[in-house]
Amino acid sequence: MRWMIAIIVIGFGMVLLATSTVTKPSRPGSGPVTIAATPLVLDSDDPSQTRAGPLQYLGGWELKGRRGLFGGLSSMLIRPDGKIWALSDGGVMFTFPQPMSPGLGQATVLRYKKPRKHWMPRPTDSESIVADPEFRHIWVGYEMVEVICRYTTDLAHIGKCRAWPEMEGWPEAESLESMVRLPDGRFLVIAEGEPSRDGGRAVLLFSGDPVEKTTPRPIHMTYIPPPGYNPTDALWIGDNQILVLNRRATLYDGFTAVIKLIDLSAMKPGAVLGGREIARLAPPLLSDNYEGLALEQRNGQRILWVVSDDNYLFFQRTLLLKFALPEHF
Repeated sequence: MRWMIAIIVIGFGMVLLATSTVTKPSRPGSGPVTIAATPLVLDSDDPSQTRAGPLQYLGGWELKGRRGLFGGLSSMLIRPDGKIWALSDGGVMFTFPQPMSPGLGQATVLRYKKPRKHWMPRPTDSESIVADPEFRHIWVGYEMVEVICRYTTDLAHIGKCRAWPEMEGWPEAESLESMVRLPDGRFLVIAEGEPSRDGGRAVLLFSGDPVEKTTPRPIHMTYIPPPGYNPTDALWIGDNQILVLNRRATLYDGFTAVIKLIDLSAMKPGAVLGGREIARLAPPLLSDNYEGLALEQRNGQRILWVVSDDNYLFFQRTLLLKFALPEHF
């Protein structure tokens, strides 16, 4: 009976995941927020396990907010002061210290002008975020309306936004899921569900800031996720490489994730970005609906952060994982 109940709950959850952009509760207003972090082992079957492929586990936590509607985290950045910026898909930026550090969190509601009429009254679904090297601006990808908006990092003003015709046909709930700002100022956008050739996902490469009117039309490429998986975030790590986080949900395995390493040296119109798998987050390792990646440089070490989106559902968790990246793959 317990297995039957579990299957029903997971199946129901998968339906809610597919429609989560229309079932989210109202977002909280800006203000302080207390976030509790409970430490977790990587492998519940073997607490001594500290590796996921070449990634060295440095710590993991379940996060719970004590104010209103904390959760739904879909992307994140590590600020220069070391604090975490985690963006919910409800358009709320949560700022909080790294786990085990003292301090109170803060919630800030992002604002933008709805670019066109939409059947939803507040079609945010903010799914991707990047920053410039000086951390003066951030860019946010809004999935439901398929626009990219730029904000100053004080988050005090309405974002300047632009919609691109190349994204108009992308599925509203599976579009602007992953965005990368390359060191030379180009932007890479990967669609979660828009199909491309060879069973891949649509990729757009912008030669400059996608918010500016002077930026030319992007070139089209294809990303190949692992079979059955969809890309949920991507991250520049140096050496002309990015990591792509991929997610799958099945009745048998629940949520699993695969991280792929992509070499960008062959980017050109029509290019196919395949890459190779470097790590898999699946039971008995900590598993949930992983959607966000962030990179931190600390004392010469590259640190990879991974966060999950709980979709505001009782049987999912907000997990925050911390790994050391090897110097070379």
